[in-house]
Amino acid sequence: MGSAKSSMASKFAFFPPRPPSYDLTIDESTGKMRMNLIGQRKFEWSDAEVMKLRTRKGNDIVAAFVRNSSASLTVLYSHGNAADLGLMYHLFVDLSQQLRVNILVYDYSGYGQSSGKPSEQDTYADIDAAYECLRDRLGIKEDDVILYGQSLGSGPTLDLALRLPHLRAVVLHSPITSGLRVIYPIKKTFWFDIYKNIEKIPLISCPVLVIHGTADQAVDISHGKQLWELCQEKYEPLWLEGGDHCNLELYPEYLTHLRTFISAVGKQLRCPEVDIPVLEGRDIKSRPSISGHKDTRRRSMDCIGGAADRRQSIDRGLKGRRSFAEPSEKPRNSFDRLGEIVRLVGLCNVDCMKA
Repeated sequence: MGSAKSSMASKFAFFPPRPPSYDLTIDESTGKMRMNLIGQRKFEWSDAEVMKLRTRKGNDIVAAFVRNSSASLTVLYSHGNAADLGLMYHLFVDLSQQLRVNILVYDYSGYGQSSGKPSEQDTYADIDAAYECLRDRLGIKEDDVILYGQSLGSGPTLDLALRLPHLRAVVLHSPITSGLRVIYPIKKTFWFDIYKNIEKIPLISCPVLVIHGTADQAVDISHGKQLWELCQEKYEPLWLEGGDHCNLELYPEYLTHLRTFISAVGKQLRCPEVDIPVLEGRDIKSRPSISGHKDTRRRSMDCIGGAADRRQSIDRGLKGRRSFAEPSEKPRNSFDRLGEIVRLVGLCNVDCMKA
């Protein structure tokens, strides 16, 4: 049964770029690993540490840490389908600068120069290895981490978030409710479905920002809206009018809203811990917690003030019931360097779960 599920996932869900958009070399003078982009203009990534991480499934995945000297928070970014680190290389550097955060990015097993073949369980092992690198190698505390999942990346993002009780926040960018629901609008969750985000999101107790385009033809906006409705800690979502699956970074509102969210959660108070529910189900319980804490509790961010003051500590956006703004203007061609970079590399993760 498990092998049948894995086979279905591999056939219909994963589309790593072929050939990979980059290769790796070792700098003889420093002994450090370097990423060489294939077919793209030379771009110096001097502030990034490129490395390989061994997963519990035995694969070696490629990761890169982009450090920002003024950062207090670190984003662990899980990219979408039909992309690898080389294709998104420029974007990550610019996001780190624009948002003033550190960013750890990684390629899934079978993507880019990562070994192995992609599967749902492998992506869970991949993000675990990336988080363990943040915690053990780079010394980043759990409550200074924001998980960011784009499209297919929302699957491993929510799986890890469920097992990190002290996580700072989660960003879901064009997320999926589940793999099968992208193909057909089912109401029941079947055993052979993959990335059952719809069952995990209600148990995530940190603030969650959802970003989705209203014209997304790969993953309908109903996925993002349904996940947002099920969140415990709702931050005002960003529904980008006219936004497709692969161009949301081009909209000025994208950076503005994301920057506001990161600033808000960066100011949240440290509070006493409260119990949180544990998700029942074999898929989750079979993967051990990697939080590094012996308990299964997280700090509540609502500890100050009475019921009327709950959630106001991370700005009035929490539990917002309206969209971010009136219908957006069309993406401006002059919208800083981020928009230019997205166009330059032709970034588009449209395949998601569809062949």
